[in-house]
Amino acid sequence: MNVVASCIGGLTNASRIENTFRSVKGIHLSKNTVKQYLDILEESFLVNRCIRYDIRGRKYIDTPQKYYFEDLGLRNARIGFRQVEQTHLMENMIYNELRLRGYVVDVGVVTSNMKNKDGVYQRNQLEVDFVCNRGSQRIYVQSAYRLPTQEKREQEMASLLKIDDSFRKIIITEDLIKRHQDDNGIEWVNVFDFLRSDNL
Repeated sequence: MNVVASCIGGLTNASRIENTFRSVKGIHLSKNTVKQYLDILEESFLVNRCIRYDIRGRKYIDTPQKYYFEDLGLRNARIGFRQVEQTHLMENMIYNELRLRGYVVDVGVVTSNMKNKDGVYQRNQLEVDFVCNRGSQRIYVQSAYRLPTQEKREQEMASLLKIDDSFRKIIITEDLIKRHQDDNGIEWVNVFDFLRSDNL
């Protein structure tokens, strides 16, 4: 539970956790045992597993996944309030809020070919924090705690700009901005406004 609590918002799976126990603690647990523990945490409503979805390929990728805590207070208490990373906590909070609003939430992946600094094309996977589905409605959501520079803004927009459908795309940030839509059709909203509004 401590391992899962310390990596909310990060991709993980039973194999990675097994390797962590072996290398850090010197404990040998099988991957199947770790998976059973993860299933128990999920069945007891302490954590939620968020599966990856290939947006262009329209298929689910079974592993790795992300785990989010149902109650951030319990998560913080479990690890002694040591890891208080605002970015991950905000992402977990947005995930919980989206689920409360009735969305089925997945982690999105967009594969694209991009030039590296040597001018050679290479295949990259860009992550969309949340692919939210409710009936026929779909919304893509990025969680970006702070966007102090244009470079950071472009980094957060990169995955959304690679999606070639007409569903809404939203970036939620802690920055004090007024809700607006930019020239690329991406909506920008402050996290407090998002939490206060009844819908996206």
